[in-house]
Amino acid sequence: MSSPAPIPAPPRRRSFAGPVVLIVLGIVFLLGTMGVLHWYNLGSVYAQYWPVLIIIWGVIKLVEHQRAQQEGFRPSGIGVGGVFLLLFVITTGLIASQVRKVNWQGLHDEIGWDDNDLNDLFGGKTFNYHDQLTQALPSGASLHVVSDRGAIRILTSSDSQITVVVDKKVHADNQEDADKYNLQTKPQITVNDNILTLNANTQGAGEHGISTDLAVSLPAGAAVSISSKHGDVTISGRKAKLDVSAQHGDVALDDITGDANLYLQRSSAKISKIAGDLSVDGRANEITVSDVKGAVRLSGEFMESVRLSQIAKTVTFKSARTDLEFAKLDGSLDLDSGDLRASSVSGPARLSTRSKDIRLDGLSGDLRLDDSNGAVELVVHKLGNLQVDNKNGDIQLSLPAQASFRLDAKALNGEIESDFNELKVSNGDNQATASGSVGSANTIIRLNNEHGTIEIRKGSAQASAPAAPAAPHAPHLPSSDTSEEPTEN
Repeated sequence: MSSPAPIPAPPRRRSFAGPVVLIVLGIVFLLGTMGVLHWYNLGSVYAQYWPVLIIIWGVIKLVEHQRAQQEGFRPSGIGVGGVFLLLFVITTGLIASQVRKVNWQGLHDEIGWDDNDLNDLFGGKTFNYHDQLTQALPSGASLHVVSDRGAIRILTSSDSQITVVVDKKVHADNQEDADKYNLQTKPQITVNDNILTLNANTQGAGEHGISTDLAVSLPAGAAVSISSKHGDVTISGRKAKLDVSAQHGDVALDDITGDANLYLQRSSAKISKIAGDLSVDGRANEITVSDVKGAVRLSGEFMESVRLSQIAKTVTFKSARTDLEFAKLDGSLDLDSGDLRASSVSGPARLSTRSKDIRLDGLSGDLRLDDSNGAVELVVHKLGNLQVDNKNGDIQLSLPAQASFRLDAKALNGEIESDFNELKVSNGDNQATASGSVGSANTIIRLNNEHGTIEIRKGSAQASAPAAPAAPHAPHLPSSDTSEEPTEN
């Protein structure tokens, strides 16, 4: 007797969840290629709503399962292709969500991308607009300029008005959108008491790319303050106080009669012809200062180099690694991460630093110097009281041939050499000493070195003049700090 034929398994219907998801994705990307949706906006929409695709997939699979049971068919599974499609949606969705959280404007500022680079990346065009504003400036009023993006130039006018010439770049998909963003980002002038505020208003259209360059003309005697987040600042011909706060841009000051105060973040500055005092604070890149009739004070972190020249009054510099003060600087000073070079320095002066090679050429007056892990070279023209403490580096001191002084020098694990026969030099196994008087011994020189040599040389035949009396509050050297520090100057 033959066995009954096996009952065939019910057929399995193919799922249409995958095709539906692909159709939705295809429609969205078609809108992008047709220009209906901007690619940047398209990515933002996908980053926010990609889980909807998984919900659609799940709803379709649930409906298919219920219908299959009702009709006696086997419900379809996900399948290998469906698994790969789900993984693709989940992976790209998670990536898009993280990318959406990135502060692209801040990254743009930090890296220094050109606006055209973003145009190439996200598409779109750049549209240019020009405008002009005028405003009467009351007597004794000051101007405050605020700009998130764009260059600022402060010029001198011959009348009592403020004239603002506006050059704007608008990033948009088309002319209609650009015109709308231009109207939303018109620069604004407001008056509060005796302060006029000029706002570039680059954020008036939201996150759309707007860059506005401002050329501002006003009377030379009006005080000016500037707050700039991204863009160069250029100021010349001012006869009043100046305050500048700048981020991610270059600052240029020239021919300023009043005091100038700068606060910089990731910015560089070139400053010349300042009749008043100059102050620079913050976290700056390259600083160049020349021809200042007043005092100069620099405080903060300076990532590249500092160059100073012709400073008529006190020079003060303070960073994580270096603390110095000179009475004045007739020559120049060049400071970077590994070297400090200065010429025609007048004391009383103090200098405390680490891991730098130091050369002071043309030193006049008193000096207190503390260094480690670097060589010290001093060329003295007019001798004053000197005290030099150094570690892990040589000391070379060049004195006028006719100098008069009393010396006390000590070198641990090093030797001492001298061109002055009046000094008594003793080089032992682990320590060398030198002492004695030369001439009338009007000044005192103390040299201390560890793990390095000391050389005392005769320099030029220029006669040594007595040092000027120390000021009542002569600067003193701060205590040494051996903690970890960054690599700035």
